[in-house]
Amino acid sequence: MSDPRQEAIAGPPPLRIYRHSAVVRVTHWINVLCLALLLTSGLMIFNAHPQLDWGEASNFDRSFVEIKAEYGKDGQPVKGVTTIMGRAFDTTGLLGLSGSGEGREARAFPRWITVPDDHDLATARRWHFFFAWLFVLNGLVYLVSGFLSRHFRRDLVPSGPQLRHIGRSFVEHLKLRFPKGDEARQYNVLQKLAYLAVVFVLLPVMVLAGMALAPALDAFSITALFGGRQSARTIHFIVANFLVLFVLVHVVMVLISGVWNNLRSMLTGRYDIEAPRKEQHE
Repeated sequence: MSDPRQEAIAGPPPLRIYRHSAVVRVTHWINVLCLALLLTSGLMIFNAHPQLDWGEASNFDRSFVEIKAEYGKDGQPVKGVTTIMGRAFDTTGLLGLSGSGEGREARAFPRWITVPDDHDLATARRWHFFFAWLFVLNGLVYLVSGFLSRHFRRDLVPSGPQLRHIGRSFVEHLKLRFPKGDEARQYNVLQKLAYLAVVFVLLPVMVLAGMALAPALDAFSITALFGGRQSARTIHFIVANFLVLFVLVHVVMVLISGVWNNLRSMLTGRYDIEAPRKEQHE
């Protein structure tokens, strides 16, 4: 026979709720594929012109960012250097000069993180444009569905009480304390603000900046919105880095807050909610 005292200590079984709709789940995984290929092909495109400038044309003397290799007297690359706003950093082994021994190679980003892995700008552009349009179409499906189903209003817009307690939520995150019980039924205020910023600020800016770089879209004067093609390229690159940072934080939070529970919610829509400690003791 089971011991009632042990059952009381273990607490009640978790409550399984339906958290993510089919549209949210499908568009999420398509976004994962698109963003991964957009990043890796975009880095190959950057390798063809490894610097960031402002305005319409490149300024080879005063770039905001430049990644290059320095060469020795024998003509061989000896050092990788990344220059940010005039300040140079030795990034040998990763940026500017990667690999070791005879495999050392002078290129901005190493081949293990680019698609394709060799210097093939034409192929990289084809990959980038294909997944860019797939990403845009997938985003439109998500936006239309989100507005029609009231997903944004119901799940992403923070409530007044949540905004008033944003400091406490931040501290709880730092302490790696995650919501339980009724609080876990919805995203916390930091998640909501992060998702809103990504969906309605970062992604639209990145897409528009990317469109400004396409010569075929010059007739729409999108480039003028950014003050020039090089400005659009710089903004596109910076926003992409913010998205990478968001993804890294997102993945870390998924890992430490319950890998299988979070993964299952994005595969089946079902999410388990644990009872708060107080309820478990009771």
